[in-house]
Amino acid sequence: MAQNKWVLRNKLAELYGYSRSAIDHKRKDGTWPEGRIWRKAPDGRIFYNVAAIDR
Repeated sequence: MAQNKWVLRNKLAELYGYSRSAIDHKRKDGTWPEGRIWRKAPDGRIFYNVAAIDR
């Protein structure tokens, strides 16, 4: 879907149509596991793996 494998929340919302709060909820409730679907960068920003979400 996207050229970049890892994207920030705003781009993920744009690509998939999820609200930012829905994305946060999926991350916090464990629907999207850390390391496979999302990861935290050293600067604290959270990135999402679009290739894993597409699967």
